[in-house]
Amino acid sequence: MGRRPIVLRLFIAVAVGLLGIAVAPVAMGAPTAAGQAYVALGDSYTASPLTGAPAGPPPGCLRSANNYPHLVAERTGAVLTDVSCSGARTRDFAAPQPVQGGANPPQYDALGPGTQLVTVGIGGNDIGFSEIVQACVSPTPFGTPCRDRYTQGPHDELSARIDDLGDRLDDVLDEVHRRAPDARVLLVGYPSVLPAQGPGCYPVVPYTPGDVEYLRGVLTHLNAEIADAAADGDATYVDAATPTVGHDVCALPGERWIEGLVPTAPAAPVHPNALGSAALSRAVLATLGVPAAA
Repeated sequence: MGRRPIVLRLFIAVAVGLLGIAVAPVAMGAPTAAGQAYVALGDSYTASPLTGAPAGPPPGCLRSANNYPHLVAERTGAVLTDVSCSGARTRDFAAPQPVQGGANPPQYDALGPGTQLVTVGIGGNDIGFSEIVQACVSPTPFGTPCRDRYTQGPHDELSARIDDLGDRLDDVLDEVHRRAPDARVLLVGYPSVLPAQGPGCYPVVPYTPGDVEYLRGVLTHLNAEIADAAADGDATYVDAATPTVGHDVCALPGERWIEGLVPTAPAAPVHPNALGSAALSRAVLATLGVPAAA
């Protein structure tokens, strides 16, 4: 592989540390009533690390006060309990998640019979997001080192991980409905991290053109699995990919809603910035049938 430039290696380490602290028209529903009890469960794409003021303990969750749950609550008047946490996997919904400064309690504990709205954003860490971010960096723009790493003949390791995730998401939704039987449940997909077409933007984002194509397929598969779980689990899928096309890691600053390995706006590497969090909130609001603010 060769030696990576020291600055790039430093930002990869930051990305891995933050990550691993450890798509079609949407269905419209009845607008959200002001004052309803809203619980947000999820990982760093929900928590939105480093984009705004910290929002509640423990500090290692890197939960921001301008993440999409907070923006949705502000727009709808819902009473929010946000227990999302960077690095969370599905297993952390049922058990404490150790992070810097303490442990995030089991996320399921925030649910109860009085919960009326739940958003769930989970799955990326289950398939090894931080590992993929690091392992797929290439010192040259040639070949498909990422795809080669994860595929052996007909077996695709990342595809298998996503297939396994489906059963876990089924279990998550079953438990959410058990604890909050009267809640409307939204399962939120992941945004368009990579360009919808084309070779990417090597070396700004150092993934080869062939691997950009491969990883684009991985993300599409992940969102399809999330959408299938929602359909099977009495939940509504929130398409975050379609409304974020063109605002991926290769977009210019100001148009970029997902930061690259070297962020140009406050955000964790390879995560939504404040514009991205606002876009995710609009996707959730549209799914709820709530007009975006003028």
